[in-house]
Amino acid sequence: MDCHPAVSSSLMETHIDHWEQLYREVGPSLLGYFRRQAALASSAEDLLQDTFLRAVKRNNRLDPPVSRRAYLFGIARHVGIDALRRQRPPGEPASEAAAPAEPEDERLEPMRLAIDALPAGQREALLLKLQQELSYEEIAAVLDIPVGTVRSRLHHAVRRLREQLNPQSEPS
Repeated sequence: MDCHPAVSSSLMETHIDHWEQLYREVGPSLLGYFRRQAALASSAEDLLQDTFLRAVKRNNRLDPPVSRRAYLFGIARHVGIDALRRQRPPGEPASEAAAPAEPEDERLEPMRLAIDALPAGQREALLLKLQQELSYEEIAAVLDIPVGTVRSRLHHAVRRLREQLNPQSEPS
């Protein structure tokens, strides 16, 4: 059973318009996500394209339970992980955070170093919250973990940052 050509063309245009709108809405945030990772910054535009290519191929999963934005960040996360694996030799550790050439405020560099020192799971959840302003539910969807785990990781990350950045304020 074939679709009428006019109907098929109309559906295709709607489909393309939908993806273009998503690209305009979420694309800049995803591009920033890649650019903030030193090892991925130089190929950020290509990784953005790969993210949307994977999303289009998986079109049937575009209406996730949380949000399309979280779904696309989840795909971007996997695209970035795959790119990092291709870039480094086996056994070499990954460096995920990019340090700016010159800090805007003298307090920012110690904060960046403290964030870089966090365990990977805590750091990733914290950066998704702070840089991408994702909700707990969206972070859970991106990382494919329960919301309670997101809450725990963020709680422990903030506590650890406070301890590292304000050691004198800790009770004896």
